[in-house]
Amino acid sequence: MSTTELPAREAMEFDIVVVGAGPAGLSAAIRLKQLAPDASVVVVEKGSEVGAHILSGAVIDPIGLDSLIPEWRKEDTPIKTQVTSDRFYVLGASGALRLPVFLMPPLMSNHGNYIVSLGEVCRYLARKAEALGVEIYPGFAASEVLFENDVVVGVATGDMGIGKDGRHKAGFARGMELRGKYTLLAEGARGSLSKVLIERYALGQGREPQKFGIGLKELWQVAPEKHQRGLVQHTLGWPLTNSTGGGSFLYHFDDNLVAVGFVVHLNYRNPYLSPFDEFQRFKTHPLIRNTFDGGKRICYGARAITEGGYQSVPKLVFPGGALVGCAAGFVNVPRIKGSHNAMLSGMLAAEHAAAALKQGRAHDELWSYEAAWRASAVGRDLWKVRNAKPLWSKLGTFAGIALGGLDMWTNTLGFSLFGTLKHGKPDFATLKPAAQCKRITYQKPDGKLTFDRLSSVYLSNTNHEEDQPVHLLVRDMGLQRSSEHDVYAGPSARYCPAAVYEWVEEGGQPRFVINAQNCVHCKTCDIKDPNQNITWVAPEGGGGPNYPNM
Repeated sequence: MSTTELPAREAMEFDIVVVGAGPAGLSAAIRLKQLAPDASVVVVEKGSEVGAHILSGAVIDPIGLDSLIPEWRKEDTPIKTQVTSDRFYVLGASGALRLPVFLMPPLMSNHGNYIVSLGEVCRYLARKAEALGVEIYPGFAASEVLFENDVVVGVATGDMGIGKDGRHKAGFARGMELRGKYTLLAEGARGSLSKVLIERYALGQGREPQKFGIGLKELWQVAPEKHQRGLVQHTLGWPLTNSTGGGSFLYHFDDNLVAVGFVVHLNYRNPYLSPFDEFQRFKTHPLIRNTFDGGKRICYGARAITEGGYQSVPKLVFPGGALVGCAAGFVNVPRIKGSHNAMLSGMLAAEHAAAALKQGRAHDELWSYEAAWRASAVGRDLWKVRNAKPLWSKLGTFAGIALGGLDMWTNTLGFSLFGTLKHGKPDFATLKPAAQCKRITYQKPDGKLTFDRLSSVYLSNTNHEEDQPVHLLVRDMGLQRSSEHDVYAGPSARYCPAAVYEWVEEGGQPRFVINAQNCVHCKTCDIKDPNQNITWVAPEGGGGPNYPNM
């Protein structure tokens, strides 16, 4: 069947269409129904269920939850473990220096915060949303923005049942059109539709380029004597060099569970660096490895994180909708927290959308939301830390963190020594040619504390229908070979945390292989490819990781 013969898609009309059932999207949906109970609201989610694609540390600041659902503390929720101990270390190869708490800016304190599975929090929010009448459609990937006269009028979900050769299989079904008076994009970092709209409407014009990190996480069940419920521990330094930004987290929560993670800033320069292998190496540090003796790794995942902060937030509104949450880049990098701002921004957008509906408006730009965010709790939170990332990038870990901490202290008093610094190059432009860099040798995994990619992907429960079009699109395969391979020594095989990409020799020539079925939807390739030659698009709905409690 040719595209001209495709049957028309079924269309459904709503007041508000929300793309993404994460903290931002669900908070927006709940707030809309709180303010406009008769409004029709739908949330479309590409994961097989709410929470399936959610990955975060996570220590949450409850400011957003307190505002959205004031009664949550009296309910049975997955938010049970309050932070009891907050530690910060600088690591060397064999030792660790603990930083005194009094040196840390007050905003870095985790007092009053909670250690959670953010996926479980989203499932709780989904139940709240549905109780208010929100329709939630998991397993349907929003793959296309619907335009009429350059105005966004909704989204379409992807067609199901297309084979790898592009032909329709026996179970082929067209996607649905979800049309709304306003469309809120809450896709998370580097959302595929958000990326299209940022480019189409030049939403990033006049802003600094968005910056990113890759966060890798494992969930462990540790021996009871190793568990310290409520402990939050962060580190900087080893195994990363001073010129490579990043750090770790270790969170003890619930029943002998420990979330361990590692973040590498994606502005690193050496194409031989592998964030996944740096994470595995980190766990061998004497301060860390003892926690996992006698324990069992039960889940693994990875996800890109927005790091640009205040300077990099694009214009949030476009004709017919708005960006919320990590799609807009509201992560507070020094605090390693974004869910509170995701919730607050979703609520803020909902409040302005509800006001527009009350006035009988539709399909215009929610300028009041754009005008309000910088003076809101979200803007105030990001303003105080706006120079931490640029200082870190320009001066390296140790000098950058020291001056960044000083700047955060002065910002609590209402001024900055640096004004507002710029980020410089986008992350894809920071790699050096391989000939200018030193190879990095990583030890083989032992299968007990350190692991390989494929066994890790297995624990992410990642699954894609194998006979479907590859969702990782290479614009120019010749360029991939002449530049990504020949100049940069194939960094895709190293920056990908899921063994999606590999270069193989075939007849004496290198060939680029894409194992799309392994993809955990982290979006790192879309960000870090030095030529911006790889584009991540949504696969068939329901595909990807299935995180039970990440």
